[in-house]
Amino acid sequence: MELHRPLSTMHVVLAGLLAGAAGVAAMTLAEKLEQAFTGCPNSYVPAHTLERLLQLPERRDRDRLGLNWAMHWGQGIALGAVRALMARRGVRGPVASFLFLNLRLFNDQALENATGVGAPPWTWPRDEQTIDLLHKAIYAFVTGVVADGMIAAATHRRRPRSRLRRWSGEG
Repeated sequence: MELHRPLSTMHVVLAGLLAGAAGVAAMTLAEKLEQAFTGCPNSYVPAHTLERLLQLPERRDRDRLGLNWAMHWGQGIALGAVRALMARRGVRGPVASFLFLNLRLFNDQALENATGVGAPPWTWPRDEQTIDLLHKAIYAFVTGVVADGMIAAATHRRRPRSRLRRWSGEG
């Protein structure tokens, strides 16, 4: 028999942050593999976006690596909390991850376009749209698998069967 344990919001958020970190790690690996094949350079759009949000002076791209990683990893880790909250409420599986993918895309585009750093995705070349969607999908689905698993494991535990029921053939 399974018992349900209520999870604190803090537990869910922490699980989500870990799930988001796993998702960003998978996305980053996919990006680096893609760059090895295509020869595309690193994007500094995350750094430019964070500079604008924090109203920092502009720098050369080679001096923006810390800002780039802070925005790249920070967004993904923070949004992981949303995915864990979805899992806590029973919104799980591939459909939930697809919905979460849209949140991730909206988050990126809203910040990049509100700061004037990015351009609307429909103005991008089709291959760039495809690559961005693929990277964000990897993030969303890995984050989803990890969040779903962590929340399910934390909310369900097996109650040990009593010896009497085990010996009598019950349960």
